[in-house]
Amino acid sequence: MPDEQMNVQHAAESPDHPATVYGLDVGTSRIVVARQSGKEYKFHSELNAFVTLPLTNLTRSALDKEHVPHTVIGQEIVVYGKESEKMADLFRTETRRPMSRGFINPNEPQSLAVLREVLAAMLGPVKRKGARVYFSVPGQGSDVNGSLTYHEAAVREAIASLGYAAHSIPEGLAVVYSELLDNNCTGIGVSCGGGCSNVCLAYLASPVFSFSMPKGGDFIDSSVAHSTGEVATRIRTLKETGFHFNGSQPDRIYHALNIYYDDMIRGLVDAIAGAIRGIGRLPKLDRAIPLAVSGGTALPAGFRDRFERALRLADFPIPVSEVRLAAEPLHATAKGALLAALSEP
Repeated sequence: MPDEQMNVQHAAESPDHPATVYGLDVGTSRIVVARQSGKEYKFHSELNAFVTLPLTNLTRSALDKEHVPHTVIGQEIVVYGKESEKMADLFRTETRRPMSRGFINPNEPQSLAVLREVLAAMLGPVKRKGARVYFSVPGQGSDVNGSLTYHEAAVREAIASLGYAAHSIPEGLAVVYSELLDNNCTGIGVSCGGGCSNVCLAYLASPVFSFSMPKGGDFIDSSVAHSTGEVATRIRTLKETGFHFNGSQPDRIYHALNIYYDDMIRGLVDAIAGAIRGIGRLPKLDRAIPLAVSGGTALPAGFRDRFERALRLADFPIPVSEVRLAAEPLHATAKGALLAALSEP
């Protein structure tokens, strides 16, 4: 909804008066923190991944001198963030993830400890009384079961341990707040992330439904890696630095990326259409509504056009006025969470 309706507080930040309100996108691939500085929004992102090294004093000293983010857990040095990807590429191994398919990774024993370390490094301890953080959570899904309850509680506790008041917001709804202010926060917000894709249909800033689908960038990376014999970490790098939809794709990796992107997009459009048809009483819409897409998986050139084409070809149950790409796809969720936090007194 418009800023005046959300009652957004535009409090300036200075070294003497640091921000007390933050938006946090807790994503499988990246974690993004948003804050307001004067009339501008500031963002800081970190790769949500890690690698482990044997614990030696020489290695710790070398990492300290190079200012590489790391911590010690048991008898291992855990290198996290962007540096972990560099090391994984150097040793041709996979990075490890604290999260999987949008939730804390149940198969990674160090997941919660590493996630807490990353959040602590990005947010830092509370500097002013009353500081609060609004953090994103995935929507429900058919295979989620109790994962959402545990994930939300664990992230909330990690943030609260730093001294902040923590509040959750569905990821798709955060995209609506960020990208559909000009339509009174009425429309469909879609976040195509690393672990999953999140969707929310909202009417006047109130969610009608939200859900997650366990297909995102990781699904594409692993599928292409399996089909081409490459490692998923390298596929991810190629996808984010050189892949686009327009033009011919003679390379076998780019060809496979096209195939699995189309599979994900078709599945996502079908899932949104199915969710709408499943609503018992849909709010009466007097006009077509916009759909906004965001997230790292939506970054390749031509993604918006490919998504719109799939939408037009589908038997979509409600009229969509336009498909728009978020102004800053990697920051949309964190910005929407920040706007939600700023709207509260």
